[in-house]
Amino acid sequence: MASFIIDGGRTLSGEITPQGAKNEALQVICAVLLTAEKVTIHNIPNILDVNNLISLLGDMGVKIEHPATNTYTFQADTVNLDYLQTLEFFKKSGALRGSVMLVGPLVARFGYALIPKPGGDKIGRRRLDTHFLGIQKLGADFQYDTTRQVYEVKAGKLKGAYMLLDEASVTGTANILMASVLAHGTTTIYNAACEPYLQQLTKMLIAMGAKISGLASNLLTIEGVDSLHGCEHTILPDMIEVGSFIGMAAMTGSDLRVKNVSYDNLGIIPDAFRRFGIVVNQDGDDIVIPKQDNYTIDTFMDGSIMTIADAPWPGLTPDLLSVFLVVATQATGSVLIHQKMFESRLFFVDKLIDMGAQIILCDPHRATVIGSGKRYPLRATNMVSPDIRAGIAMLIAAMSAHGTSQIHNIDQIDRGYENIDQRLNALGARITRV
Repeated sequence: MASFIIDGGRTLSGEITPQGAKNEALQVICAVLLTAEKVTIHNIPNILDVNNLISLLGDMGVKIEHPATNTYTFQADTVNLDYLQTLEFFKKSGALRGSVMLVGPLVARFGYALIPKPGGDKIGRRRLDTHFLGIQKLGADFQYDTTRQVYEVKAGKLKGAYMLLDEASVTGTANILMASVLAHGTTTIYNAACEPYLQQLTKMLIAMGAKISGLASNLLTIEGVDSLHGCEHTILPDMIEVGSFIGMAAMTGSDLRVKNVSYDNLGIIPDAFRRFGIVVNQDGDDIVIPKQDNYTIDTFMDGSIMTIADAPWPGLTPDLLSVFLVVATQATGSVLIHQKMFESRLFFVDKLIDMGAQIILCDPHRATVIGSGKRYPLRATNMVSPDIRAGIAMLIAAMSAHGTSQIHNIDQIDRGYENIDQRLNALGARITRV
C-alpha cells in the first residue's frame, strides 16, 4: 500500500493547471460504446479510475489509441459481449463504480449488459435505483443473480418513455440519457441532473448525431435515432481540483494562480470560498489566490452561524465539502458543514481532531467546525485515506501542519488526482511517495 510522507508548514507559489474532469471523463468514455465509428477525446486525466475504465473497454474489444498526452481515440466496432461473462470482467468492473454507466450504452446498442455490483468510495449507501428504474421504463429487463452478485440486463429495441427521476442523480441521468438516444420514439427525463459535466455529455451525444433538447435544464427531451457516428470532444477542467487548489492556497498561506479553470462552469464554488473570507480573484480564465495570513468566515445577516451544504447543481458539489471542512479548521469563526447526500463522508474528521482541529461531529451528515484563526496550527499525524475527497482534504491538512505527516492508502487519492505529489512539489511542497 503506497503512502505519502508530507513535510508540512511550507508555502506554495507559482501556477498550476487543473486536470481534465474525472466525473466527465467517466461519462463520455462510456458513451463511445454507442457507435461503431471512431471517437476522439482530449484532456482525459491520467488517473486510476479513468485508466481502469479505458483498460476495461480495451478488454471488451474496443480499439484504443493514445496519439498524444491526455488524448485517446476509441472505436467500438468489434465489442466482445462474451467477455462480460468472465471473472476478469466481474473483478475489473466491480472495482470501479463508474462502470455502472456501461449499462445504458450496452443495452441501447446491443440489447444486453452484465454489471457486477459496483465499487468506488466507501462513503455510505449509493443506490442504483434511479439508473435501473429509468432504463426499465425504456423497456429493459433487470435480473439480479444473488450467487454471482451481478445484474443482467436484457432488452429488445428500447422505446421512449416519460419519466420523473426520484433524485437528480448525475450518473443516473447520464446512464438513462445514453440509453435513450437510440430508443424508438421520444423520451422525456424530468428532474434530470444538469451539472456542467452532464451538459458536456449531452453536447458530445449531439455531436454524434443524437437529438436532445433542454441542455443545462432539468428537463431533457430525446428523439431517438437509429445510429450515432463518431466525433471529437474535449473534457472540461476538473472543478474539484480547482476548489482543492483554492483551499490548499488558503490553508498554507500561499500565492497561487490556477490556470484555465473554465470559470463560467464553476458555479458557486468561488463564492462559497469567499464566504470563508478567502480572496478569490478572477483574471481572464484564471483564478488568483493571493497570500493571506488569515481569513474570517462570514455569518448570516442575522448573525447566526454560517452553514455550508451540498445540493444538486447549481448548488454546491458534495465532492468539495471535505475540502471546505478542513479549510474551516484554520479560519477565524465557526461553520456548520452539512453533507446531505452521503452519510459516511464526514467520518474522517477524527484524524483532523487528532491534529488539533476543533470539530464536533453532530451526526453522520453534519459537523460543526470552530476555526482557530491559524493561532493553533494543525499537528502532524499518521492517517489512512478512506476515499478520494477525504484523501485530498487530509493532504491539505498535512501540508499546513507543523511537522511530518504520513497518509496511507493513497491509491484512493490517485484515483482522482493526476500526479498530485509531483505537481505540488513543483510549487514548493515537500511530498514523498513511498
